Amino acid sequence: MKLELISFKLCPFAQRTVILLNAQKLDFETTYINPMDPPDWFKEISPTGQVPLLKVDDKIVFESSVIGEFVNDIGALDLHPKDVVKKANNRSWIAFYGTMFDDLFNLVTGDEEKFNTAKINLFEKFAKLEAIKNQEKFFNGNEFNMIDAAIAPFFMRLAWINEFCDNALSITKFKHLSAWSEAVLALDVVKNSVVDGLDDVYYSNIEAREGYLSTLLIE
Repeated sequence: MKLELISFKLCPFAQRTVILLNAQKLDFETTYINPMDPPDWFKEISPTGQVPLLKVDDKIVFESSVIGEFVNDIGALDLHPKDVVKKANNRSWIAFYGTMFDDLFNLVTGDEEKFNTAKINLFEKFAKLEAIKNQEKFFNGNEFNMIDAAIAPFFMRLAWINEFCDNALSITKFKHLSAWSEAVLALDVVKNSVVDGLDDVYYSNIEAREGYLSTLLIE
C-alpha cells in the first residue's frame, strides 16, 4: 500500500496525520502544495479543494479526522482507548480542539480587539481542559493515544507563540495542561512531524499577517 500525504507545511491537521503515521511506523511520502494556488491535478482529485488529502495507491481519503481514523485502522496499534465510552469521549474532545484552532487563527490575524476576544475564548477552553485532565502523563494515562496526537500541533504552535511573544499566551497556571503539553512535545513522533525550520516559517507568518500579535514579537 503506497501512502502519499498532500498538504502544505504549516497545516496543523496534516501534522496530526504525520504524527499518527510516525506512531504507527508506516512508510509514506509527502507532497506540498500552495493552498492559495493549488495545482490542477490537486483540484481534480480533491472533493472539497482542501488539504490534507491522503492518497492510498490510486484512491483518495479526505477530511483530517477521517484520515486519522484510517491511519489507525491500517496501523499495527490501536491508538484509541479500549473502553467504547472513553473512545467516544475522546472523539468529542478531538472535535472540541478544532474550535481552539479557530481561536488561534483569530489571535494570529486579528486586530487588538479580535485578539483579546480570541484569547478570552481560548483561555475559557483551557480551563475546561484543565478541569477534566488528570495527573496522568497523557490524556488517558501513560499511553500516547489519538487524542494526544490531535492536540499536539496546537501545543506546538502555542509554544512557538509564547517563545516569540514573551509568553503572551502562557498556560503555566493550568498545571495539568502545561504538563500534558510538555509530555506531548517531548515525543520524537511529534518532534519529527514537521520540517526543519518550521518555527521560523511560523514567525514569518505572524509577521506577514500584520495582526496585533505581530506587534508583540520580540527579536
